[in-house]
Amino acid sequence: MNTVRVMSKNAAYQKFEVLRTNRNKRYRYGEFLVEGVRNINQAIRNGWQFTSLLYSPETPLSRWAQEVLNTVSCDTHYQLSANLMQELSGKTDTSELLATLRMRPDDPALLRASSCPLYILFDRPSNHGNLGSIIRSADALGADGLILTGHGVDLYQPEVITASMGSFFNLPAIRMADNGTVFDWIARQRELHPGFQVIGTTAHKQLNITQVDFRLPTLLMIGNETEGLCRAFKEGCDLLATIPMADTSSASSFNVACAATVMMYEVCRQRAQE
Repeated sequence: MNTVRVMSKNAAYQKFEVLRTNRNKRYRYGEFLVEGVRNINQAIRNGWQFTSLLYSPETPLSRWAQEVLNTVSCDTHYQLSANLMQELSGKTDTSELLATLRMRPDDPALLRASSCPLYILFDRPSNHGNLGSIIRSADALGADGLILTGHGVDLYQPEVITASMGSFFNLPAIRMADNGTVFDWIARQRELHPGFQVIGTTAHKQLNITQVDFRLPTLLMIGNETEGLCRAFKEGCDLLATIPMADTSSASSFNVACAATVMMYEVCRQRAQE
């Protein structure tokens, strides 16, 4: 195990900084930065590949941090000054450990293949917190995987991972580069799962979600926070469904993360009654 001391903003530190802040360089390295006990524990539990662990020898480490350093396999341990750790950390109270992890490939084979799958597609997400919250809800409600499409926020942005509360590392999530790839994948699912349906979500009054038969294998399409689903996806849906709102409501729609959670819960509710 290599141990490298970093006491200035040298090349090693600058790499960590761009992994936190620069999307393009993050993908060039194929790595991303992670902090927080829950996130690191979930990454370990789910078999993610660690490339390095960062800590400050100036700060007393907990038993948990010592155990991670002693047991997690990675290329290098970096010892940073307390000030540099504080600058890298996204928390008010500086994390004991930070880690760099290897990104996973955007391979549809990573999505779970249950007998009656529930997949979520999020089209052009524009808010880090919403994406992280949808990952968390999808994990909590037993979805088999998440697909991201179009130009949107980065899946590996630290704010997304933080908002997921550790679910990022448990829920398979991939990006699909273009609509054609999505529709090819849907065609394959229809072959694998008889009755496979594509249900789009919309704020406009369409079919009440309670009238959709979610006992069938399902892909839920969630639209961009402002624009909703793109035209191609709307036209590719078997049904467009709406969450009913109170007649007295002044709200025109739900927050996208809230709406996605309600939709996924309705899937779980129906399937629990079988």
